[in-house]
Amino acid sequence: MMTLKQFATGVEAIPAAISWSLADLGEARGKQDSVTVSSAKVLRVLQEQTLMESAVSSSRLDGVEIPQECIGRVMCGSSPLKNRNEEAIRGYCNALELIHQYATMNPVSEELIQLFHRICSGEILAVDQYIIKDGNIISKYPGSQRRIRYKKVSVAQPPESLLQLIQLWRNCIQERWVHPLIALAGFNLDYICVCSLQNANGRVSRLLLLLQLYQLGYEAGRYISIERLMEQNKERFYETLELSSRGWHEGQHDPWPYINYVLFILRAAYKELEECMDQTALLRGEKSDGVVQAIRRQAGSFRIADIRRISPGVGYERIRQILVAMKVRQEVDIEGHGSTACYRYLGNTNSDSLLIRREQ
Repeated sequence: MMTLKQFATGVEAIPAAISWSLADLGEARGKQDSVTVSSAKVLRVLQEQTLMESAVSSSRLDGVEIPQECIGRVMCGSSPLKNRNEEAIRGYCNALELIHQYATMNPVSEELIQLFHRICSGEILAVDQYIIKDGNIISKYPGSQRRIRYKKVSVAQPPESLLQLIQLWRNCIQERWVHPLIALAGFNLDYICVCSLQNANGRVSRLLLLLQLYQLGYEAGRYISIERLMEQNKERFYETLELSSRGWHEGQHDPWPYINYVLFILRAAYKELEECMDQTALLRGEKSDGVVQAIRRQAGSFRIADIRRISPGVGYERIRQILVAMKVRQEVDIEGHGSTACYRYLGNTNSDSLLIRREQ
């Protein structure tokens, strides 16, 4: 709550980089409706991919992983779960669906936060209990080296710290102490430093971030995985969190590095969404044509790495987007997530032009 307390007393100056990001995001939000009404079919595919990517990436950021071949079974929700990690990933998926359907009906509250913790942890732990011992978030390195990334509040303070943070959030939004996106990033920083419940605090912080984005009218996270982008930039996440949490307990910290990071992630999500939905980004150019032909020559399952080896000069993200677009046309089936996802060419079942990301 120390960041929002700073905002309550007034902000003397906003760094130029933050102002530029806010301007870009204001423009992106203004285009949001026109971008997302272009093709229901593309949006459905993006939502399916985003749900899977978000559940897997957010869990992996907390050290929760399952074998690649189990992801489909866990995500579909139709089979019994075998362990705590599987429960955690399916739980995150369930929490995302709750947010997507009822974001505007669920303001941030202690009860909602406890619910997210329970959903993300399954039936194994009594996670709606507050932390009973002090602890820090520590990065471990080869050998015996350790590094404190940030310190949690003392166990003597929750749940008072959490309740105070929630009230400060409401006041900040209602009274407009700062731009709502700055308030959102500040709340996220404060929540991570509070970390008041016993399990899944990282995942819940990302769920709250998504929920608050929707409530502020920023919808890119429905179609582009915010969690995947955070995982892809996790070193920057940890570095800015460490910088911005120094002096947090005394209210003497600098929140701007972490706020800048959150806005960077949101800008990246909007950029990716616009590129995905741009109706002028048709299948064209030698590179795109070469990738599509390489995919159509594949017999059996393959991975993006296989296509990259025979498509020199084409990046991972470009190939991934072409594969997603081919899934829209039902030419490709996708199983799994990330660089180890498996693909299978099914044949050309749609003669319409294929939407893919614009050539860079």
